[in-house]
Amino acid sequence: MKKVFATVMVLAMLTVGSVATMAQEAAGQAPEATEQVSEQAPAAPAEAVEAPAEEAGGVVALHKTLKTKFIEGGAGFMAATLLCLVFGLALCIERIIYLSLSKTNTKALLANIEEALNKGGIEAALDVCRNTRGPVASIFYQGLSRYDEGIEVVEKTVSSYGGVQLGLLEKNLSWITLFISIAPSLGFLGTIIGMIAAFDKIQQVGDISATVVAGGIKVALLTTLLGLIIAIILQLFYNYILSVIEGLVNEMEDSSISLLDIVVEYDAKQNAKAKK
Repeated sequence: MKKVFATVMVLAMLTVGSVATMAQEAAGQAPEATEQVSEQAPAAPAEAVEAPAEEAGGVVALHKTLKTKFIEGGAGFMAATLLCLVFGLALCIERIIYLSLSKTNTKALLANIEEALNKGGIEAALDVCRNTRGPVASIFYQGLSRYDEGIEVVEKTVSSYGGVQLGLLEKNLSWITLFISIAPSLGFLGTIIGMIAAFDKIQQVGDISATVVAGGIKVALLTTLLGLIIAIILQLFYNYILSVIEGLVNEMEDSSISLLDIVVEYDAKQNAKAKK
């Protein structure tokens, strides 16, 4: 998963750079594209010629507006806050990929284990678990491997190893919550700095006017806005990841109970054969 995380981080950084480059190219190419359209189709209706130009102009205007607001908010604080989004999204994507790979068809797995137990015993059931991906199969493998020590040991092993798998499912969630907290905190820090700058100007000028304090207040509002937007985005991903983990945990617990029932039934059959 470290390789997956590193790959996601590189892709996120390349995406940010490519988006900025494409937007800049669009800004330079938009006038040329408009001129070419007008030269090649002089007889076309005015609305057909102006529609692409207006669409391209809207994208360029949006890019310029975002760039201007980013600079006005203070490049240092805005860049630091934006990094929270990049790293937070990278961690969210890594968790989503890991959790997607952790999903298992437990009903099919239990049916295969029961069939393997009836035909080949514990070793055959262990082979089924070994060849199945996911935390549920890992829990089953650990429990079945302790079958010789008794049913109670199998139950304790399944319960204990379930906690281990839960820890693996929740890995890196603390870092996501850290970025959710840091993003608005950086925004509020920029707010305080912007207000201090506004009061410094008031002190220098000796008069309170909208022109004097507008710059500092703008910095305060822009940094807070970006921090809150990033926190909201990461919070949505975080809650989705939690819901997936809860579903997997419920599935693990339910399937573990079914496995114990299968093992108990198998053990009863083995004892009955031994008595005969």
